[in-house]
Amino acid sequence: MAVLADSDTRWKWGALTANRVTPRDIRMDGFLLRGRATPTPRQLGEVGVRADSLREVTAVEFLRAMREEPYDVLVLALVGGGVQAVLHGLKRAWEDRPHRPVVVTGYVGVVYEKLADGLLLRHGADLVLANSRQDADRFRAVYEGVGADAGAVTEVALPFLGGAAHTGAHEPYTVVFAAQPSVPDSRRDRAYLLDRLVRHARLHPEREVLLKLRSKPGEHTTHIEELPYQKLSQRLDLPANFRLVYGHMGEVLDRTDLLVTVSSTAALESLHRRIPTAVLTDLGIREALGNHHFIGSGCLASWDQLDGGHRPEPDARWVARQGVATDGAYETAFDTARARITDLLGRPGGLPPLTPYYTPVTAPGYLPGILARHHLGPDGTPLPGAPAAGKEPGPVRQIVRRAARGAYRHGVQRVAPVIRRMGDL
Repeated sequence: MAVLADSDTRWKWGALTANRVTPRDIRMDGFLLRGRATPTPRQLGEVGVRADSLREVTAVEFLRAMREEPYDVLVLALVGGGVQAVLHGLKRAWEDRPHRPVVVTGYVGVVYEKLADGLLLRHGADLVLANSRQDADRFRAVYEGVGADAGAVTEVALPFLGGAAHTGAHEPYTVVFAAQPSVPDSRRDRAYLLDRLVRHARLHPEREVLLKLRSKPGEHTTHIEELPYQKLSQRLDLPANFRLVYGHMGEVLDRTDLLVTVSSTAALESLHRRIPTAVLTDLGIREALGNHHFIGSGCLASWDQLDGGHRPEPDARWVARQGVATDGAYETAFDTARARITDLLGRPGGLPPLTPYYTPVTAPGYLPGILARHHLGPDGTPLPGAPAAGKEPGPVRQIVRRAARGAYRHGVQRVAPVIRRMGDL
């Protein structure tokens, strides 16, 4: 079993999914796709998912490894364009092999934007996992609507749900705001949310109020964070009962009495554990924020309401369609995926070649650019000048690479916001 991921959150999803859909005693080799969001050792440690081996690779290096190393199952935990490029590369790399692994892909959380784009970029995998009944219905509708085979769509659940159910208030009562790197994206909106969280702490000095952060300044996750809350909070006089926290989300939820967010997947983790959960409406209910996904959930609320003691009551029918499985059915949520993988692996004569929906015929103006970003030509072969596969970079190149990555992150989080502010003058 192999897992290829391009960020800390996707590594978490990919590795945990691999554990859910295959026997627990199977060997798992991890590959981290080199890029702006390649997780740091601290981020990997916080995720808490271990692999038998773990290495950083380019797409070309990964494709070479897939030719040389036999696997039964491959999980692609990548952004849509990365999945599409790897699928075409694998189709080429495996064209002369009688047997190939089962290829699995999907989404790390709530799918609230770029539904058609992301789905069609993932088409071609043997299993496209849907984290809920609602997603499975939507995924099939998209594939069938463009005339693509929808047979790969497989309903599962988010692989990181779990933990003890909330049974009563802790001492002290704890309110957690689950921050997101890119939602909202403006300084004004992020400063507003931070101010309201701090105000809630002052209004309720008997409570502990936590700001749960995904990454430290200089680290990147699935999305770019240009305005870290850590930086915004430095300008405030924070009350004694307010703290910034990191760590595993499950461990934070162990002591949470009210989870507040804009649209984080943490809301589904919280609902699974029956923790009171609020999805904020202060900035509107908008597609750009992702909180429109929670329409009908019963969880929508404003800070004014929460300050006044309101506790949202989730709608049971909505929760059931989201794969949250508060009824105890979570342990069987991956049975269908496991059965399909077993069936595919047992097919006489092996599996047919991968057949993504996008080809040089169906998307001649789109596909070549996606492949080129990963140094692949239109037929999935490495382009001339692609990074040499199978060679470890020397110490000088490793230092230069780390410095370049640090410079990029500094530019995103420090320089770019200043330039934008200057442009508004």
